[in-house]
Amino acid sequence: MNFYNINNYKEIINFKQALKIGLGKNQGLFFPSFIPKINLKNINQILDMDFINRSSYLISLFIKDEISLKNLTKIIHKAFNFPLKLINIKNNIFCLELFHGPTLSFKDFGVRFMSQILNYFTEQKKIIILTATSGDTGAAVAHAFYNINNIEVIILYPKNKISVLQEKLFCTLGKNIKTIAIEGNFDDCQKLVKQSFEDTYLRNKVILNSANSINISRLIAQICYYFEAFAKIKKNNRNNVIVSIPCGNFGNLTAGLIAKSMGLPIKKFIAATNSNDTVLRYLKNGIWKPKKTITTLSNAMDVNNPNNWPRILELFKINNWNLNRLSSQSISDNLTEKSIIKLYNKYKYITEPHSAIAYHALSSKIKCQEDFGIFLGTAHPAKFQDYIDKILKIRIKLPIVLTNYIKKENLSYNFPNNFTYFKTFLIKNYI
Repeated sequence: MNFYNINNYKEIINFKQALKIGLGKNQGLFFPSFIPKINLKNINQILDMDFINRSSYLISLFIKDEISLKNLTKIIHKAFNFPLKLINIKNNIFCLELFHGPTLSFKDFGVRFMSQILNYFTEQKKIIILTATSGDTGAAVAHAFYNINNIEVIILYPKNKISVLQEKLFCTLGKNIKTIAIEGNFDDCQKLVKQSFEDTYLRNKVILNSANSINISRLIAQICYYFEAFAKIKKNNRNNVIVSIPCGNFGNLTAGLIAKSMGLPIKKFIAATNSNDTVLRYLKNGIWKPKKTITTLSNAMDVNNPNNWPRILELFKINNWNLNRLSSQSISDNLTEKSIIKLYNKYKYITEPHSAIAYHALSSKIKCQEDFGIFLGTAHPAKFQDYIDKILKIRIKLPIVLTNYIKKENLSYNFPNNFTYFKTFLIKNYI
């Protein structure tokens, strides 16, 4: 299968090239030349497979011309070596917990697959991975690529705008992982990454790539857990599934929409956002007008110019879907906190701000008993220990993966929000 640049339809490349380039000309995102279709009978057969073999098969539909199913299965086995759980919260509302990986975030799925497949295709040439993070991506990228030969990783994040535990997970590794705290917000970090890809001098001197959700490999990997969610559901509920997704850069929603395009019978999606509501406003008035990013409790969703939105528009266009079919809701910090408290007091379920937003949006949209609601649990609540402990008046026990890093030294650089300054750093250290 080939992949084309949404901003330049003439730029058509294979998966290996899209994997290594990350971003196309004119900051264009790569998109599959077609979406593989699976009929309902085959969907049910696929859902009977185990997670590893099913995921290998699904991903092979996009890249089977470039890697054998046998080798792909080995990669998936290394990448997806942790569980995901569907937890019943109440009646017909469930949480799909995606945070049981090594950095306690759903992003472990996409990033670990990317690191393994990129390592498989690497040809002994040094690659520099540039990534912006608003919280969880940084840790997932750092741990997935840590100590992989010929790959250097630089992670940019907004200074003082992520939790201490999030920061400790990826700013303490060293070696081939460099982390930079930027004086600004996530959108500023994202802009610096994009400027680097656009810079002719840098592109001619080094091989740049990005592990953000702009990389097509991450997106394809995320399709797999939507199928796994359905595999855990009784067959008589599979036609009534409503999925609520906490949205920041909208990669998670894009993957879900691709799964639906492939034939997975998802009835409805809810794009749940915090006060950074660019998409919600666009759906209401058709005007794309990002505002200044607002800092919220759900910091990984503090994005006002989401990278993956062009892919969603592309999906709706090629499927001839009406955007009115996409539901969106903006949840305030006050409602987020109330949802966390309600989930604990009423259902004894501990969650964190991002997942709580998805829960609140879902609970307000479930209209009848036939609806089967799933909200995505995207981060472990322990990553927000101080906040959760304070509002619930409990003490969350930290998982070992966090206690191992909490006392380590933060090795981050501190940079102004200035591309020339950042470019000078890249030239000095990598050219």
